[in-house]
Amino acid sequence: MFRIMYFSPRIPPNTGNAIRIAANTGCELHLIEPLGFTMTDKQVKRAGLDYHEMAHVRVHPDLPSAWESLQPTRVFAFTAQATRFYTDVDYQPDDVLLFGPEPTGLPDEVLNDPHITNQLRIPMLADRRSMNLANATSVALYEAWRQHGFDGAV
Repeated sequence: MFRIMYFSPRIPPNTGNAIRIAANTGCELHLIEPLGFTMTDKQVKRAGLDYHEMAHVRVHPDLPSAWESLQPTRVFAFTAQATRFYTDVDYQPDDVLLFGPEPTGLPDEVLNDPHITNQLRIPMLADRRSMNLANATSVALYEAWRQHGFDGAV
């Protein structure tokens, strides 16, 4: 399945929702510190409901540690500055879908990291800054899963 990565997430309910997304799709969720909360934060727990035990979540101390652990072949960084749409990619199992923190998005040093295969965008109306992080994750992840026939789904 695919791997979701949040670089320095700041909003606890978005990460809780990502835990639910990971549990419901069979994806791994990788969180890169520093986090804007603790994993025991009640907002993370509340948003994740009872899915915490069903999700594969791993917290990495920094981005180099995550790269070393994941050994990714392809990493797609989601950013409003990209010109390529998320639907223009033929996703493969083990692809990493990388998202930045709200409200800033991924910093330039991450976007320019040599592990990044391509930068992708989710289209939206002009003069809008960004989508909710968990919603953006769902949009991209479900496109990748759709391309694989929703393998394993009921």
